[in-house]
Amino acid sequence: MSKSSPRLGQGAVLRYVLRRLLSLIPVLLGVTLLTYALMYISPKDPVEMMLQAQGTAPSREVVDAMRHQLGLDRPFVIQYLDWLWRFIRGDMGVSYVDGISVAGKLLTALPNTLKLAASSVIVTVVFSVPLGILTAVYQGRPVDAVIRFLSFIGNSLPNFVVSLLLLYFFALKLGWFPILSSRSLISLVLPTLALAIPMTGKYVRQVRAAVLEQLGRPYVDGAVSRGLKTRTVLFRDVLRNAMITIVTLMSMSIGSLLGGTAAIEMIFVLPGLGYMVTSAVTARDYPVIQGFVVWMSVIYLVINLLTDVSYYYMDPRVSAGMGVE
Repeated sequence: MSKSSPRLGQGAVLRYVLRRLLSLIPVLLGVTLLTYALMYISPKDPVEMMLQAQGTAPSREVVDAMRHQLGLDRPFVIQYLDWLWRFIRGDMGVSYVDGISVAGKLLTALPNTLKLAASSVIVTVVFSVPLGILTAVYQGRPVDAVIRFLSFIGNSLPNFVVSLLLLYFFALKLGWFPILSSRSLISLVLPTLALAIPMTGKYVRQVRAAVLEQLGRPYVDGAVSRGLKTRTVLFRDVLRNAMITIVTLMSMSIGSLLGGTAAIEMIFVLPGLGYMVTSAVTARDYPVIQGFVVWMSVIYLVINLLTDVSYYYMDPRVSAGMGVE
């Protein structure tokens, strides 16, 4: 019985993942339909925008001919189903501005955003987890007050304000870092800090609350009374039980960073997804906006699914919600 139970558990997790994947299909279809509908009802004609971007003064005859060529004169449902079928096969269309495929633009911009998001999350976790544990262990002492005050300040500052302060002091005044981003890793330092400082302030408060909650549990007093060192109980039991909070914060941050770094990328001229979609919105480049929104939705849903699955391995009590016995 003991040998077969892990297999049953793994099989239940697999069934849970399959059920979740199937449930994501209607959500993704709804996202694609809503996105395409918003682009369809836009008052700006995409053909006119495409011709204007190419420096051509569009006449009504030319516009009508190109609309027929692109299939934009067909009913909405036919256009949507045709776009969805091409999207499923990997064809997201081409940009109205430069004629480059949307998939190519996304793949070009994605690595820069991934590097920025990964470095920001790593820096945030490295600093916030020890500080959160420290302020929880020394609750009510001066070190707790200082860390909480700094975390409050960091959490209150918007990303763009932190970016401008970092640029002013470390790039303009001290000259330690370049003002504009390049391919070098050193150019990622300031954008990473601009994202990590506000997140660290939020993480410290959340980690502190999670650790304090665990420290108030009876098992901590029982372990200490049996002669276990406080440090052992803290890192072996308390921190492990608080990992669900930390993983949840990380998943939320990764999802928001992949789609919400536009201000930072614009300030540091980092050609990532945020910079790309901001430029697309300004130019009303609808295919790029559609591809970005749909793929960001896919990434959000996948990250949430992976986070839910990770709960099972961190806390067996979560297995009841997955049907694992």
